[in-house]
Amino acid sequence: MSSLQPVRGTHDLLPEAMRRHRAVVETARLIAQRYGFQEMATPIFEFTEVFKRTLGDASDIVTKEMYTFVAGGRADEKDSLTLRPENTAGVARAFISGGLAQQVPVKAFYAGPMFRHERPQKGRQRQFHQIGVELIGVPQPQADIEVIACGAHILEELGLSDAVVLELNTLGDPASRSAYRAALVDYFSGHIDSLSEDSRNRLERNPLRILDSKDEGDQRLVVEAPLFGDYLNPESVDFFAAVREGLDSLGIAYRLNPRLVRGLDYYSHTAFEFTTDRLGAQSAVMAGGRYDGLIKTMGGPPTPGVGWAAGIERLAMLSEREEPAPRPIVVVPVSEAVATTALKLTQQLRHDGFSVELGYSGNLKRRLQRANKLNARAALLLGEDELASQSTTLRDLDSGEQELVSLSSLTERLSRLA
Repeated sequence: MSSLQPVRGTHDLLPEAMRRHRAVVETARLIAQRYGFQEMATPIFEFTEVFKRTLGDASDIVTKEMYTFVAGGRADEKDSLTLRPENTAGVARAFISGGLAQQVPVKAFYAGPMFRHERPQKGRQRQFHQIGVELIGVPQPQADIEVIACGAHILEELGLSDAVVLELNTLGDPASRSAYRAALVDYFSGHIDSLSEDSRNRLERNPLRILDSKDEGDQRLVVEAPLFGDYLNPESVDFFAAVREGLDSLGIAYRLNPRLVRGLDYYSHTAFEFTTDRLGAQSAVMAGGRYDGLIKTMGGPPTPGVGWAAGIERLAMLSEREEPAPRPIVVVPVSEAVATTALKLTQQLRHDGFSVELGYSGNLKRRLQRANKLNARAALLLGEDELASQSTTLRDLDSGEQELVSLSSLTERLSRLA
């Protein structure tokens, strides 16, 4: 091979991109901490059964998009492992296996890579990164409000409030969902010849997924489909009203979207997405909802939960926020005679808390050119005269001024640089 390239659907986070990536993560981590979410991390691969239980055996993610392999080349299905396509399932598995049911509410924040075998396009990669929060153990609508408020706060801190719209819907409780599911099956069964093949396959198994079909024929039928709101019982109506009132009281604007759904039965009540029109086809930048049936589905005790996940790449593309690169101090040995002293000085200044680069080679002009390329704040010129007087010439690379500074007072002098 004449040239090596990253695998299709993956990308390198080179320093400039990494600074934007980190700005998103650090901003989210800071804001999530204020809301009481504690950071945790789960393995990037789980037993395949974790995702089959949570995402459904017949879902597109499980059947088409997961990276699944057998550990150690063994053929036993129980050894089947999958790179995580999302992280809620991993957090829920950790809640169960970690015995956290006695510690509710559990408030978790995470950040890390996910993997899906999809057709790559702008804002969608096969290895991508997400931030997310999960609030487990609180059945009241206040949990939904807090989770959404945390997401809105992160987007605000990233300067994206004007770039996104919060779309909101309710999926009701299980009784409401069952009534609506029956109504959808009845409606679409009357138009089965007009449905796409995918939607015909979903009709009995997962009819709510038909509502977000991208097929034009399906979309025409969806326009006339029953609305979830017509099948909500009083308890579900009251829950959604409480969520909306809470968001109103916090000044968090939203747009009702009765077609916003989640296809799996363990979802209930609140569903929401922060969407944008600035990323082409990939409009969702943060999506979440309440999943009161998830942990029971996975074999744990009945435990309510609500959370969201957001794509770091998409947020970084939208936000102009970038973690600033530190402006280093550059130590420039003028001759080989002072090379060892320069090395020691470099290390000492690093221990004193400064970002320091060593001018490795080349004449003085070339070393100073490299200092400017690094956007260094100052250069420390160290020659034999400076060595004899236990001092260094400090050149301010912003003003061009320079002065002789004793090594004993150097740390204090550098701390005064703007």
